[in-house]
Amino acid sequence: MAKTVKKQARTKHYKQNVRLTKKPNKTGRKRRSPKALPYLTLAEKDRFFKVIDSARDRAIFRLAFHHGLRASEIGLLELKHYRKGRTQELDRIYIQRLKGSISGEHTVVPAAALAMHAWLRRRGTKPGCLFPSRLGTPISRIRIFELMRKYCELADIPLEKAHPHCLKHTCCTHLISDQKESIMDVQTHVGHVSISNTMKYAKMMQEANDERAKRLRLWR
Repeated sequence: MAKTVKKQARTKHYKQNVRLTKKPNKTGRKRRSPKALPYLTLAEKDRFFKVIDSARDRAIFRLAFHHGLRASEIGLLELKHYRKGRTQELDRIYIQRLKGSISGEHTVVPAAALAMHAWLRRRGTKPGCLFPSRLGTPISRIRIFELMRKYCELADIPLEKAHPHCLKHTCCTHLISDQKESIMDVQTHVGHVSISNTMKYAKMMQEANDERAKRLRLWR
């Protein structure tokens, strides 16, 4: 009986210690807060498009920016995926998204449709990839990366932003901060499966607003 009581006391003491002891992380280091996602400011975005003198490249990057496309998704687009409407505002495009994102047909943002019309006049109506390389094959993600670097350098945009995926971050950020779109609308527009992927942009904007408020406290 005495042994049982002692055993229960030891067990109780052990459980209390477990509750009070905080389990360290595997590395023993402090967990870092996630890095801020790189995106172009409004001024940088305007400079970026201003330096593009190719009708094809302007259409590529307008679609990538306004519809949050990955570089690899650009190469999947074919002429049949783009349908002109009775007016430019009614153009439609089918976007096949990768990495588990939601594919579907969307109304083309007018600024992107304007660039697309200019490109299609030069491209012609031959079936096949929407953005062919010099060899007639779909433009590669590597080539899009090279073009992004080239135009960012011409536009005096920092190297850390000279990546095609930065345009997807820019799309989401500007839709929330500049266009005042709801989180759910942004989620649908860029094909996020989980709304948590979209929420990180809203959180990023809130943190930026809080930091700005701190900086402006002593503004006279």
